[in-house]
Amino acid sequence: MEDYVLTAVERVTTRPQPNYDTFTVQPLSPVIGAEISGLDLSTKLSDQQLAEIRQAFLTHHVLVFRDQVLSAEDHKRFAGHFGELRLQPLADLDGGDPAILEISAGKDSRFVAGEEWHTDGSADAEPSLGSMLYVTRTPEIGSGGDTLWANMHLAYEMLSPSMRTFLDGLTAVHDGLIPWQGYTPPPEYVVPKSEHPVVVRHPETGRKLLFVNSGFTSHIVQLSRQESRALLDLLFNLIANQPILSCRVRWTPNTLVFWDNRCTQHHAVWDYYPHSRYGQRVTINGSRPVA
Repeated sequence: MEDYVLTAVERVTTRPQPNYDTFTVQPLSPVIGAEISGLDLSTKLSDQQLAEIRQAFLTHHVLVFRDQVLSAEDHKRFAGHFGELRLQPLADLDGGDPAILEISAGKDSRFVAGEEWHTDGSADAEPSLGSMLYVTRTPEIGSGGDTLWANMHLAYEMLSPSMRTFLDGLTAVHDGLIPWQGYTPPPEYVVPKSEHPVVVRHPETGRKLLFVNSGFTSHIVQLSRQESRALLDLLFNLIANQPILSCRVRWTPNTLVFWDNRCTQHHAVWDYYPHSRYGQRVTINGSRPVA
């Protein structure tokens, strides 16, 4: 490892860990993710429990809650403790709950959501704070369908000092048409497109992080097309090719994962065709990214 990379990793892996009195925390990796046990999310949570969940969320960025039996109202109530729920733009077309997005794939699927490393909805003017995906059915073969999450604070900090300085002054366009390549969006869908800083600060912790992703980022505004493509490919490959940035969640039935969309990227592994997986996702509104 380069010295600056080692310094960045050591800074994350040696940070003091908070104490938790109302549940148990087991990290999934030294840099991102933790499994929470000792909570029943279908019940009313105390102020102390919610405060400690918030602390764990800011510390680990991805929280895994297993063996949860939740109704749709339980799911929405838990998410509502962290902000206003985002309504799905096309929910009224099928008469479903506008706060719940069904995530489903099976033998008739030709693609699944989230196959590329991405940050959800970064083309929106105000991307989400985070999401809670509740998976109730996993592939019948007993494995597959894992999801990986990567730490974008560490991705930024692992870059050379000169590269970090260069990126700090740039902005990039995030285009909601990118995930639709090869397909036509419904005519009712208003395609989002926004310009955001390449490096932003987390709105709660103030830490800098890398805010470009292969799922939505089209180009860097201040560079030529060739320069932009080369730089974005370098940054995208950093996420894809540095395992130290990520954790891997192996889904089991009735697992809920709550992730901080502001400082992570994720990648859903579609390795279970022709088997199926089903879950429901609730998303929490966020704010405009700020340099």
